[in-house]
Amino acid sequence: MALLRCLFLLAVLLPHRNAAVAAAASPHHGPAPHDYRDALTKSILFFEGQRSGKLPPSQRVSWRGDSGLSDGSSIKVDLVGGYYDAGDNMKFGFPLAFSMTMLAWSVVEFGGLMKGELQHARDAVRWGSDYLLKATAHPDTVYVQVGDANRDHACWERPEDMDTPRTVYKVDPSTPGTDVAAETAAALAAASLVFRKSDPAYASRLVARAKRVFEFADKHRGTYSTRLSPYVCPYYCSYSGYQDELLWGAAWLHRATKNPTYLSYIQMNGQVLGADEQDNTFGWDNKHAGARILIAKAFLVQKVAALHEYKGHADSFICSMVPGTPTDQTQYTRGGLLFKLSDSNMQYVTSSSFLLLTYAKYLAFSKTTVSCGGAAVTPARLRAIARRQVDYLLGSNPMGMSYMVGYGAKYPRRIHHRASSLPSVAAHPARIGCSQGFTALYSGVANPNVLVGAVVGGPNLQDQFPDQRSDHEHSEPATYINAPLVGALAYLAHSYGQL
Repeated sequence: MALLRCLFLLAVLLPHRNAAVAAAASPHHGPAPHDYRDALTKSILFFEGQRSGKLPPSQRVSWRGDSGLSDGSSIKVDLVGGYYDAGDNMKFGFPLAFSMTMLAWSVVEFGGLMKGELQHARDAVRWGSDYLLKATAHPDTVYVQVGDANRDHACWERPEDMDTPRTVYKVDPSTPGTDVAAETAAALAAASLVFRKSDPAYASRLVARAKRVFEFADKHRGTYSTRLSPYVCPYYCSYSGYQDELLWGAAWLHRATKNPTYLSYIQMNGQVLGADEQDNTFGWDNKHAGARILIAKAFLVQKVAALHEYKGHADSFICSMVPGTPTDQTQYTRGGLLFKLSDSNMQYVTSSSFLLLTYAKYLAFSKTTVSCGGAAVTPARLRAIARRQVDYLLGSNPMGMSYMVGYGAKYPRRIHHRASSLPSVAAHPARIGCSQGFTALYSGVANPNVLVGAVVGGPNLQDQFPDQRSDHEHSEPATYINAPLVGALAYLAHSYGQL
């Protein structure tokens, strides 16, 4: 999962600029290439398949059962709930918190377009934020992981059968983890905006906790994988340091509270925290690009003149993804897919598409464009680039395959996911032991349980996808792949009149 920085400049076949602009500018121009509304519904449903804890009566993914009901009991802390971040039975707090920040941001920006799906999206955010409240219940402490990753990965078993150690790991003043703590603060602050109108008491509780956790993150500085390396690496090491999370967390608290303290924090610390660094990979580890876009909104929409420089910082990131401009630094496959890394590349596709659509929204509001090496790039052009990426994900690609499970006629059938690949408890009540499940891992048959809405890591640089369960780099789904896609799909479904 190391975030390699080697990006190549490749030619890419994309629609002619004028055609792309026309298609993006006219919401009902021609038939929709995909059923974005159906994809939106499924992208949210996926989160129910990832739930840990006591499942509610409203649970729609019926082949899942209760799991992890004693999480935290070894240290007398209630850590039941939350999400398994990917295809294993681990609860990794760093990617979990990022997933919740991005899911909440999806709802904050595009929830007004979701109609019937809005409540499901809120439920998905609440399931995660409830857990983060538990993980931050004790002052100056964040519980950042439940489960022994090495022991967990030595088994292939259903979460309902888990018998591996549910060891709890934390950050505190003696074991600092600024990155994971500041990301948790960002998630709590973002979630508070989701519930500000529908549940103001809950929103107040979330934002109060976010403030406290951010203060801890800032006061006790250190990278969480320094002290916890044997337990969190190589799975979710913090490669980019913690500066990006401090800027990101402050940006979310500024948006959630409008407190000038956070504005001053951003002004005083922005450059030290890397506001103008040219790192153009946005994901669970590096938040700089997202922070720039988020802070630029305060300038573009709220007219906070003190943050004018963030328009330039955000433009720099956006321009790196616009093909055919002097500033283009992004590699695309021959089929047109943005390609950052071979390992779970689709997470960068969804996060970048979300940022393109969100920034286009801010630019359109302020009647502004982006200058990319002298070329004026409109919000419509950014929307067209993002839509091309989402369309590729949903099946407009050389393999004619949807990379969202359960969407379209052809999609991955052998995803790297324990619960999906083993018979459900209803179908096979007897326990399946730790090593017994490996038969399923290496089997060539389709998964018995369809994890509807799961987006897998995606194809390789040659646009090829083998659909092999053991190929976790390409076949494993994750919450941080789906979370930003929710917002992108809501926008596209609305723009084509499907919502």
